[in-house]
Amino acid sequence: MRRWWSQVWPPVVAVLFFLIVWQLCTSLFHIEKWILPSPGDIAEQTTGGGADLWGHVLATVRLTLEGFIIGTLVGLVIALILHMVPFLKSALYPLLILSQNIPTIALAPLLMIWFGFGLLPKIIVITLVCFFPVAVATMGGLKQTDRIMLNYMQMIGANKRQIFAKLELPHALPSIFSGIKIAATYSVMGAVIAEWIGADKGIGYYMMLQKAGYRTDRMFVAIMIIVLLSLLMFGLIALLEKWLVRWKPKQES
Repeated sequence: MRRWWSQVWPPVVAVLFFLIVWQLCTSLFHIEKWILPSPGDIAEQTTGGGADLWGHVLATVRLTLEGFIIGTLVGLVIALILHMVPFLKSALYPLLILSQNIPTIALAPLLMIWFGFGLLPKIIVITLVCFFPVAVATMGGLKQTDRIMLNYMQMIGANKRQIFAKLELPHALPSIFSGIKIAATYSVMGAVIAEWIGADKGIGYYMMLQKAGYRTDRMFVAIMIIVLLSLLMFGLIALLEKWLVRWKPKQES
């Protein structure tokens, strides 16, 4: 408990100090609310947002979860296929890297033209954002299998399925979860980008409405919610990793 608190209190104190300085600056220099609202103004809008704001949050959460699950599964399947078929890996891996050089914000309008303004293009946007870190981390983890144990299992007659299930996959789990944690935070960003392009609800749509009305305080509320959702997604995956990867040795302090 004491070790946990020693890790938590420094960033908490830093954030509180930053908020106090922010509040004092907006009050002392009489900064207009539409330019830079104070933390108090943002908190007021958060608590008084009503059902409209939280309806948008719920829509984004649903979209994020759907896209994250699909993107993670796509990344895992791609990684397993490329790991099992080395020829495909040498042929397609450069294309995977190339796919990440296309900005999502530039690709999203094309997806809207091809697939309309329904759920499908939004899911595709989030999938494109999420699958790459999962695929790369999974392939990296599978590649770093202990060669001594691999040779031993081959010597005792283990087949490829047994080697994968009992050695390669367990050994790669920490790397896989590293990629999934990155994808979890990216999924929220992907959902908001998708909602910017075309939606009638969600945090991204809410931000577009508030931008048109110069409601900077509500824009900050939306940003804060996006950050909290990303942290929540990361934390849930970290808890799942802790539950599943129990054999992983604890790092020394």
